[in-house]
Amino acid sequence: MFTSLQKFLTKRWYLLALFLLALVLVVFGLSQMRRSEFKISTIAPLPQYPLIQVYMNHSQASSYREPYRNLTREGDDLEQQMVDAIQQAKYTIEVAVQEFRLPKVAHALVERKEAGVNVRVVLENTYTNLWGNLTPAEVERFDPRMKERYEDWRKLVDKDGDGNVARAEVADRDVLTILNQGKVPWLDDTADGSQGSLLMHHKFIVIDGETLVATTANFTLSDVHGDIGRPDTRGNANSLLLIKSRELAKLFVEEFNYLWGDGPGGKPDSLFGVQKPFRPTQRVQVGEAIVDVKFSPSSRRIPWEQTTNGLIGYTLSTARNSINMALFVFSDQQLANTLEADHQRGVEVRTLVDPGFVYRDFSEVLDMMGLQMANTAQAKRGKCYYEADNRPWANPIATVGTPELPKGDKLHHKYGEIDGKAVIVGSHNWSEAANRGNDEFLLVIYHPTVAAHYEREFERLYANSRLGPPEFLKQKIADQLQKCGGTIQVRNAPGAQIDDPENTRTTSRSSTSTSSSSTSSLVGRVNVNTATEAELDALPGIGPKTAKAMIAARSEKPFASLDDLDAVPGIGPSVLEKIQDKVSF
Repeated sequence: MFTSLQKFLTKRWYLLALFLLALVLVVFGLSQMRRSEFKISTIAPLPQYPLIQVYMNHSQASSYREPYRNLTREGDDLEQQMVDAIQQAKYTIEVAVQEFRLPKVAHALVERKEAGVNVRVVLENTYTNLWGNLTPAEVERFDPRMKERYEDWRKLVDKDGDGNVARAEVADRDVLTILNQGKVPWLDDTADGSQGSLLMHHKFIVIDGETLVATTANFTLSDVHGDIGRPDTRGNANSLLLIKSRELAKLFVEEFNYLWGDGPGGKPDSLFGVQKPFRPTQRVQVGEAIVDVKFSPSSRRIPWEQTTNGLIGYTLSTARNSINMALFVFSDQQLANTLEADHQRGVEVRTLVDPGFVYRDFSEVLDMMGLQMANTAQAKRGKCYYEADNRPWANPIATVGTPELPKGDKLHHKYGEIDGKAVIVGSHNWSEAANRGNDEFLLVIYHPTVAAHYEREFERLYANSRLGPPEFLKQKIADQLQKCGGTIQVRNAPGAQIDDPENTRTTSRSSTSTSSSSTSSLVGRVNVNTATEAELDALPGIGPKTAKAMIAARSEKPFASLDDLDAVPGIGPSVLEKIQDKVSF
C-alpha cells in the first residue's frame, strides 16, 4: 500500500512539475512578446512646418505597425513616408541612395514606372550584387560586415522562414530583382568607367522636380525599422525631411544628373566624387525658412572654409547660446576647434556620438574630453604618435558622450541643432572622408519649428546616455602611454604626401572603356582609397587578408600617407618599402 501511495504521489509531483514548466515557458514567451512590442508613449506631437516636415523613426509622439516583423512600436514609419511621396509622382522620380533594401519602396517605384513616370535610380556599387545569384563560395569571400548584410537579406527575402530562398520570394523582396523585373533603370558609381568612387553616400528622392525627400537613413531595414532577425532592435536612429520647394529640388536634380550621365549602358560620362564641378553653398528661400545646401566632396585644392565641413564650421560659429549634436562619427579636427571656441565664449555644447565611434583614437570626442590617444594599431607595434594638429580642449566639457541603445542599433544621425533656430543635417558625416571623398549632401535649415523636432530627438537620446570619459578609456590611455615609454610624439602633417583626390579617376572622359578594364591607378600607381580588393591584393607584400584589412580601415578614415598604411595590421616597414612607389592617396 505504501508503494502504491508513493507511486501516486510521485506521479502527481511529476505532473505538477510538468505544469509548472509549461507555465514558465508560457510566461517567458509572453514576456518576449512584450519585449518585442515596444513601449508606446503618449507624448504630444510637435507642430510641423508645412513646407519642411520632419519625421524620426524613434519619435515618441507616434507609432506604427512594422511591415516585416509585424511589431507595433514607437516612431514614424520612414519607409511609408517614402512610399507615400513616390505615389504622388506624375512625371519624374530621381533616387540616389547608398544602400537600397526596402521592398515596399522598390514596388512603389515599379508601380510609378508602369504608370508612365520616368524613374531613375543611382546606387553605391558596394551594394549592387544580385545576392540571389551568389554561390556559397562567393559569399564565403565576403568580409564579416558584408556576410552579416547577406544574412539579413536572406532573412528578409525568406518570407515563410523555411530556410530556403525561393524565386518567388526573391521576386517579391529583393530590391534589385524588383527593379530589374519592373524595368526601372539604375546605375552605380562605376558608371564613369572607374572601379567606383570612395562612397556614393547620398540618401534622397526627388519627385516631379518639386518635392524632396532627404534623409540620413539608407533604405534598409536596419536604418529604418530594425534588424529582421533581432526583435529588440528598433532601427538605427535617423531622420527624414519632406520638403516642398521647386528651387531646392532643382539643385538636387542637377546633382543627380551629374551622377547619371547618359544613363546605364551609355558612355562612361557619369561624374562622381571630385569629378563633379565644384559648387559653392547655395541659399534657397522655402516659404518662411532659409535653406543652405552644399554637395560633397571638394578637392583638396578647395580651401576647407569653402567645403561642406567649412559650411558646418561657419554655422557652428554663429551659435549664441546652445549647440546640440547627434552624430554617427565625428573626426574633423577643425570642427572640434570651432566648437572649442564656441565653448570658450559661453555657448553650451552637448554632443552624442555613436558607441562604435565615440572612443576611437581619431574621434574628436576625445579632444572635447581633454584627452588624446595615439594611433592604437601602431602603438601596439611600438610606433607611438598623436595625429598631426591634434588639440585636446584646455577646458574639457562633461556634456559629451554616447547614448545607450538597444544592442544592434546605431546612432546614425548626422545633425547639429543650434539655438533652437537652425539645423545642420544631411547624408554628410562630420569627417574628412565625407568632405573630400564621398558623394553627399548637407542642408542648413533656419526655422524654429523644424529645429524643435531635432531638439526633442536630442533630449530623448541625451536622457539615456553615458557622459564623460569612462574608466576603461582613461585606463586604456594610461596603459598606452606606459607602453610607449611615457612619451608620445606628434606626427608631422602629411602635407605634400597627399595626392589630390581629383586624380583618383583615371579613365578619361572621352574613353569608352568599361569598369572591368579600368584601374584605380594614378600614373601607374594604385590609389589605396579607391582600389578594389583584387587590386590591393596584387600589390607586393599585400595578400588577401591585408587587402581586406585595408578596405575596412579606409571605410572609417581615408588613407592620407604611408603612416596611415603603417597602422593597418599586416603592413610593416618591409611592406611599406615595397609599395611606397606603387601607391597613391
